[in-house]
Amino acid sequence: MLKIPFSFLVSHFSVAIALFLPMLTACNDGTPRDPSTIVERKLLREGNEQFVNKHPAEAEVSYSKAIAENPSSAMARFNRATAMLDQAGNSAMRTENDRDKGGDDPIVQAVAQLDTATQLTVVPALAGAAQYDKGNVAFAKEDYAHAVEFYKNALRCNPDDDQARDNLRLAQLRLKQQQQDQQQNQQQNQDKQNQDKQSQDKQDQDKQNQDKQNQDKQNQDKQNQDKQNQDKQNQDRQNQDRQPAKPQQGDLSEQGVEQVLKAMQDQEKNTQRKAAAIKAEQERRERQRTNRKW
Repeated sequence: MLKIPFSFLVSHFSVAIALFLPMLTACNDGTPRDPSTIVERKLLREGNEQFVNKHPAEAEVSYSKAIAENPSSAMARFNRATAMLDQAGNSAMRTENDRDKGGDDPIVQAVAQLDTATQLTVVPALAGAAQYDKGNVAFAKEDYAHAVEFYKNALRCNPDDDQARDNLRLAQLRLKQQQQDQQQNQQQNQDKQNQDKQSQDKQDQDKQNQDKQNQDKQNQDKQNQDKQNQDKQNQDRQNQDRQPAKPQQGDLSEQGVEQVLKAMQDQEKNTQRKAAAIKAEQERRERQRTNRKW
């Protein structure tokens, strides 16, 4: 990332020292006036000398005292913001995620001082310098959209500010590239999401197909098993139909029947013999009785 050096801010600060003090003696309508106090002017001069001698921390203290002396001093606020930004140095080039956030952030405090100076000043050049410095801060954070607006505001206040014009062109180029990168990233993210969705849909479809195949196989296996069971039952029934009826318990086989019949015949013969013997015995006795002489 191309860094906007804060030497740009210092050059504007020099303008504040050389030009803004005389211009503060005139209102917008050209009426001469000097709203500053002797103490305030003394503190501003001390801060300027300290800043030029590369003691921005001491300069900031002097400018803060000048603000306490005259809270409506746009010059003191602008100069204090410049001293704070100079102390921040390359820290302003980092993104907000890398720096502490909140009211303790010197960059945030410096921008707040620039906003207040813009509201208080009656000098277009000073207002333009404040907008320019805010543009540099926004540019350093890669907030090119706001940087463009701040540089445009600086040129509206001071059309002769060539540095603001150059930085505006650079910020516009960076903004265009940033927007293209964002669009490309969005398209890549969208393509990735679509690809992930297609992949997920394919996985879901494959799972559904596999589940269906498993279910179909289970159904086919069950049908085959049912058919095997039915075929076995039919075969058992056919085999049972082919076999002669087994005698029930107590029934006799054919051989047993013959034996029973033979036994009955033998018994009948024995009975007949016994009857014949009895009859012969009776006849014998009857003859003996008839032959006996009385």
